[in-house]
Formats: sequence, structure tokens, C-alpha cells
Amino acid sequence: MSRSPSTPVERAYAASEAITRDQARNFYYGIRLLPPRKRAALSAVYALARRIDDIGDGDAGGDPSTAGKLAALEQVRMSVRQAREAEPDPRDPVMVAVTDAARHYPIPLGAFDELVDGVEADVRMDDEPGASAPYATFDDMVGYCRQVAGSVGRLCLGIFGSRPHPEAPAYADALGIALQQTNILRDIREDLGNGRVYLPTDELARFGVDLRLDSRGNLADPHGGLAEFIRFSAERAHHWYADGLRLVPLLDRRSAACATAMAGIYRRLLDDIAADPPSVYHQRRSLSGRQKVGVAVKALAGRAPGGVRV
Repeated sequence: MSRSPSTPVERAYAASEAITRDQARNFYYGIRLLPPRKRAALSAVYALARRIDDIGDGDAGGDPSTAGKLAALEQVRMSVRQAREAEPDPRDPVMVAVTDAARHYPIPLGAFDELVDGVEADVRMDDEPGASAPYATFDDMVGYCRQVAGSVGRLCLGIFGSRPHPEAPAYADALGIALQQTNILRDIREDLGNGRVYLPTDELARFGVDLRLDSRGNLADPHGGLAEFIRFSAERAHHWYADGLRLVPLLDRRSAACATAMAGIYRRLLDDIAADPPSVYHQRRSLSGRQKVGVAVKALAGRAPGGVRV
């Protein structure tokens, strides 16, 4: 029987791990494969990243206006900067845990600034009529993905640690970007319903896609162009996964299992979407708990997505 957390820092980590267990429906299958200290540190990072995301989506409570969200995001930004220079607010267990984790691992706290930048872009998109499709090219979309997901990949790498390699941060960045591309393809309908479009406008035009919802709230695709575009985008995302998974051999066994499980769940989801693009027109695709456990077990056994041994 494990003892109850007794110090403020232990209680802060316990609070962060509770948030992660409750909210990280995909990531927690990988995070739980880490040894306790790394699991606690990564849970703290996830809990803060989740807070930032929830502010942008209006799910964090507080003032739901654009000004209120931007003010809350700026407060997070200042809290992270304070974590580099002084003691965190003891009333904020997540920041207490993040600050302690950064003292034990080389976590690049500046990556949280990038994540805040990306979420601020979301908030401003919501507030600007006619600006719901701000990403003109794929490179523009990648820039956004790097802010909101590549940043998280680099934060994770700070906790994982790796053998010395000049490209390790770039591999972590690519893996995060691959996961975010999967999210974007999964959530086209939901995002459009919320007035957000992340897909590159030049590519939508090339595939003849008029991105809109029909009378039932489903994605309209009368000529099949959207399905063709999704298959094309999924194939491209696979190349980002291949690049990002070059990180795995640089990690220790448990960290490699964590990264492989997280990537494997999203890559399996991407495969399912590519095999049946119209399935995202009316629902939010996900894997079952049993499928996620299967991916995690393979990851712990040392198998990367696709069955490649690492």
C-alpha cells in the first residue's frame, strides 16, 4: 500500500497525476510506462499544457471573452517565467510540480511560451470574422503545429533524456507535429463547427474542397475531394511520424516505450482515418481502450508503430 503524499511538492505531483489520469485519454497510456519520477514530471508538464489548451477552448472557467482568455494565457506565461526565477505560487499545485520538475530535468520551459503563442492564435481566430482559415499553405499550418505540439514534444524530451545527438530536439518536434496533423484531420468537423479551420487553403482549393457542414451538421463532400485530400494528408503525416520516430533509439527503454506508445496510438488512429475518410464527416474517431492497451503493450515490448523493432 503506497503512502499518502505528505509534503507540498508530493501533493502537487499527486494533483498533476490526477489531472493526467482523468484528462489524457491517449497520452496516459504512454505516460504510465515511465518510472515514477519521470511519470510525475511528465504529468506536471501535461497538466500545465492542458490548462493552456483549456483556456483557449473556454473550458477552464473564468472570463470566457477573448480578452479574458488572453489575460489568462498571459498569466500562465508569467507564471512559467516566474518558475525560472523564483518560487511558484504555493496555491497552484501544477506550477509547484512543474517548477520542481524543471529543477530535476532539463525541461525547456520556453517551449510553454510557444504553446501559449499557438493557443493565443486560436483565441484570436475565434474573435476575427472572416479569419477562420488563417493558414494559407502547409508550411503555415506546420508553424502552428510546431507551436502547439512540437513544443510539447520538446518538453517531453527534456524529461526523457536522450543519448547525445544534434537532431534529437528536431525529432521530438517532428513527432509532435505528426500527432497534431492527426488531430487536425480527426477534428475537421468539430473545428469547423467552432469556426476554426486549420487545413491549408491552397491545398483545399487544389482538391476542389468547399469546406462546409450540411444541414445535419456533417461535413459535406459531394464530389469526393475532401476524402481525397484527407488520404493525401494522412500519407504526408506518415512521413512526419517516420522522421519523429528516429528519436526512439536515442532514448532509454522506458522513455522509448512511452514515446512509442503515444505515437502508436495516434498513428493507428491516422491509419483508420486514411482507410475511411468519410468516417470523420459525422463523428470524432478514436481507438477503444482495448486497442490503446494493445499499442502500449507492444511499445513496452520494444515495437514501434508498424511492428518495427527499435
